Amino acid sequence: MAPSHLILKQIILPAMLKRKHFGFLSLAILAILIKIFSLFPEAVERYYSDGFYPIISQTQRILIGWIPFSMGDILYFATALYLLLKTIAFIKRMIRKEINRSYLLHVGKKILTAALVVYILFNVLWGLNYNRVGIAKQLELTRQEVLSDDLMNVMQQIVYRINALDSLARINRLPLTRKRNLFEGSVFSYQTLAEKNSLFTYSRVSVKPSLYSYLGNYMGFTGYYNPFSGEAQVNTTVPVFIQPFTTCHEIGHQLGYAKESEANFAGYLSASSSTNPAFRYSAYFDLYLYGRRYVYLLDTIKGKQLDNQLNPGIRKDIRDLREFVNRHANPIEKIIDLLYSQFLKANEQPSGRVSYSEVIVWVIAYYKKYGRL
Repeated sequence: MAPSHLILKQIILPAMLKRKHFGFLSLAILAILIKIFSLFPEAVERYYSDGFYPIISQTQRILIGWIPFSMGDILYFATALYLLLKTIAFIKRMIRKEINRSYLLHVGKKILTAALVVYILFNVLWGLNYNRVGIAKQLELTRQEVLSDDLMNVMQQIVYRINALDSLARINRLPLTRKRNLFEGSVFSYQTLAEKNSLFTYSRVSVKPSLYSYLGNYMGFTGYYNPFSGEAQVNTTVPVFIQPFTTCHEIGHQLGYAKESEANFAGYLSASSSTNPAFRYSAYFDLYLYGRRYVYLLDTIKGKQLDNQLNPGIRKDIRDLREFVNRHANPIEKIIDLLYSQFLKANEQPSGRVSYSEVIVWVIAYYKKYGRL
């Protein structure tokens, strides 16, 4: 019979150590497998974006969508509060000199474990959509370099559309200050679009005003999608004429279009399909601002010429939006903007925040294929 100390050393302790690290190693292996899977866009499109994701996202909306306030916002607040309390406790231990190597290793492992859990949940619940083939293949659009003539042709079409909608949109704008009208109008826009293309079928509604709308004005967001709750969050304190497009954009995220240019394109297709002129105006207004950036980069004179073609009311909306943004500008927003830009770059969008403007690439491709906007 083996001595008891040998049994403890050779059998029991190794078994305890394996059990102790089993959970962490399992999470690490799962994270690696997710990363490997993400390297195959065709597989992601087939098995995740068209397979698993619609099931999980509709389940989220069934479970949480009926709640009138944002559960995702509450989750983020609780997480931030928890991290703050843990940080305070850590600082107190430092002051009391109660920190040693063993404690630091323990804290480090907990942080790594939490990071792995967040990474896995984020990707399983939504994030793998960043790696899908995407809207280009679905709609058979060819992404090409933005040429000056193509850009100007599209921008002239947008100017024509937005000028024609100007008066009617203002008449229909006031009712959208009621959140119910805004959200129902956005859902109806997708229903109208889905009649032409079932890819954009949207069921089990979960669109809500963000509890942090006023704070969002200083953080620089007009809306966001919460992958952990499946809710589309909308900042309802920004100028009303951009809210319809923002809402349609966030629903685009819910449908699995993770990249900002693709969510913008889904938002444009849906809002421009609406029977409500205020929604169509919102779509073309945002498209104009995104395209305007490219025009000014190519030719400042042509940019000014386009601006001068806009109706006075539209130019006033541009000024009002600029004043709204400037009024809430602050140093923290710049830091958040930088961090968010890095997040986008880490998720298959090398242009960072500029990727929003890349919707104009899809619009040009769409126009060249169908000859209309």
